[in-house]
Amino acid sequence: MTDVEIRPLGPDDDMDAQVDLGQRAYGAATPAVWADWRERAAALVSDGAFLGAFVAGRPVGAAAFHDMRQWWHGKPMPMAGVSSVKIAPEFRGRGLGRRLMTELLNLIAARGYPVSALYPATMPVYRSLGWELAGGRYQMAVPSRELRALLAPDDAATPVDATPLATATSDAVEVRRATPGDAAAVTAVIGEAHAATHASGPLTWNNTEVEGWLARDDLYTYLAADGFLAYRWHNDDRDLHVDRLVAASPATYRALWSVVASHSSTAGTVHGRFAPDDPLPWLVRERDVAITKRSMWMLRVVDAPAAIAARGFPPAMSCSVPLVVTDAIRPSNSGRWELTVADGQGALTMSAGGPGAAPSTLTMGARGFAALYAGTPVAALKFAGLAAGGSPWTDAVLDAAFAGTGYLLDDF
Repeated sequence: MTDVEIRPLGPDDDMDAQVDLGQRAYGAATPAVWADWRERAAALVSDGAFLGAFVAGRPVGAAAFHDMRQWWHGKPMPMAGVSSVKIAPEFRGRGLGRRLMTELLNLIAARGYPVSALYPATMPVYRSLGWELAGGRYQMAVPSRELRALLAPDDAATPVDATPLATATSDAVEVRRATPGDAAAVTAVIGEAHAATHASGPLTWNNTEVEGWLARDDLYTYLAADGFLAYRWHNDDRDLHVDRLVAASPATYRALWSVVASHSSTAGTVHGRFAPDDPLPWLVRERDVAITKRSMWMLRVVDAPAAIAARGFPPAMSCSVPLVVTDAIRPSNSGRWELTVADGQGALTMSAGGPGAAPSTLTMGARGFAALYAGTPVAALKFAGLAAGGSPWTDAVLDAAFAGTGYLLDDF
């Protein structure tokens, strides 16, 4: 297709046409959903972060990205969250999606983002441009009755038994209702929790987005000094859905669950999005905490040296490992590199020498590097054909350096 124009959407572009394009691509949604979409889309248009594809002036595709902070091993870094990717049904299969995403990736790189993430409706086009599976968004469920009494902290001198949540929680933990005016405090507390748990993958948004989230009529929010809870009723008000429960200390974690547990006489099941290693299964008496859904997301390393420098690493680790990366879409990521990790920080520097790699050097493309960055074990990369070479020692070192299960809690 040679008659396609791809450009940033502007204030004079018809957003009704964009809504129609979204409905044709993904199906109809409620008026409230589209009203929320319009508000967020307007901010992206204003920021120049919403691209449209046009044929003879008619919109036939679009893609955008959000400015986010993503946490990797407890350290925040800028991340471009790709969303609203859509192609008109009558223009699919002509390479338009790849052209549009190539332009969006170029824009993301020009804005200086080290990494980008997205939820794929289909993966081939994204894989062709260097995105790869990085982690999941995990939906969990637990019968509310299980929350009435969590196991007390273990003590070798005292048998573990169920303790009423009220007595298991310190009275010193103050939990109060959160309001839109608490947006900055909520953002800071969520970040503190991700740092304390060395989280890999979850996001923090800007204060404007959080303020809108806290203003929702159907969301009930609570704030502590080092924790935050947001939940809503769903399934005809018979169940609860926990949108967010994060804490930087065990006492606050239990205090927030006590708020949820107070509904155990009326709510049948508590659903929520949590880290795959959330402590809850270790605190309930029975094995009733179940992962009911996993939605996979993809990562793209946009600027390899910047992404390594911005990421957190295990603080006790010290290593230096050679890598060879080939990235046809972002050639500046290609080369013979030396990965150095020390004192919780990483660096990627270009190595001297010719283009060849020793057999003991791990080699990979953009997809393999993205998956490694997100904590995928080297053995899995090799079995999937995403990496080759290396040695048992370097493989083990890289596994330890990038260890952590990537997860997300948000849609975007």
